[in-house]
Amino acid sequence: MKKEDGFRILVDRLWPRGISKEKAKLDLWLKEIAPSDQLRKWFAHDLGKWDKFKMKYKTELEDKAEMVDQLLFLETKHKKISLLYGAKDKVHNQAVVLLELLQERR
Repeated sequence: MKKEDGFRILVDRLWPRGISKEKAKLDLWLKEIAPSDQLRKWFAHDLGKWDKFKMKYKTELEDKAEMVDQLLFLETKHKKISLLYGAKDKVHNQAVVLLELLQERR
């Protein structure tokens, strides 16, 4: 954890393998905002499904507007938040989609 990380939020439904809770130094685990198990399993990090995954996940997030608002509030309160995830791919994961949505809503 770095000081410049700000408020650290895990946005995965499942705890990342190989990371202890002490090492993660989370401020919040918001697992309910993660993609549904069905969507996560369907996507399976298949890059050919990325665009459709983004669309489907944003549709799921419409029903989780209060959690998206919570992220926006936390960003205002703490000035900076870090969305943490367990995927190895830094470009194709749910945190990227959440970040896009937060930027659209600011």
